Amino acid sequence: MEVINRTAILNADDIKKKIERISYEILENNSEEGEIILAGVRQKGFVFAQRLEAQLHKMSDLTVILTDIQLQKRRPTSSEILMGIDSSSVNNKVVIVCDDVANTGQTLLYAMKPFLDFSPKKIQVAVLVDRRHKSYPVSADYVGLSLSTNMQEHITVEIGMGIEEAVYLS
Repeated sequence: MEVINRTAILNADDIKKKIERISYEILENNSEEGEIILAGVRQKGFVFAQRLEAQLHKMSDLTVILTDIQLQKRRPTSSEILMGIDSSSVNNKVVIVCDDVANTGQTLLYAMKPFLDFSPKKIQVAVLVDRRHKSYPVSADYVGLSLSTNMQEHITVEIGMGIEEAVYLS
């Protein structure tokens, strides 16, 4: 059994605080909106979007539509990208694509693809952790933690029901 050497960089309380701060930023930047769409990349990105939705409901009466985006993260061109809502319902609405980690930017770029066939008011990106070495021209509008890492380092986000939540660098 191989022992993985990893360092905790965020604990559960840190994650909660990051989500709260991002929620305030979303409200500030979308104060004129009556409704926004949070689209979480399945699995952990959707959990992150759920947490943002819950926090936004505590802070305001903004209507939040929550949906998931399903795609093959390693090979996004190999299968259809699916959403939990009708794509046409995004017309003239703010869409915030949510994921746990922005690595190369590829997943986030492909996660935006279904929305481009319609006319969203704007598309924004929220991530819990942003790595600064993108291969694709995607930048996050809302970031919990920004890290300069090398290509050999790996970020692991543990978030969800029934687990000890944390973010690790290995």
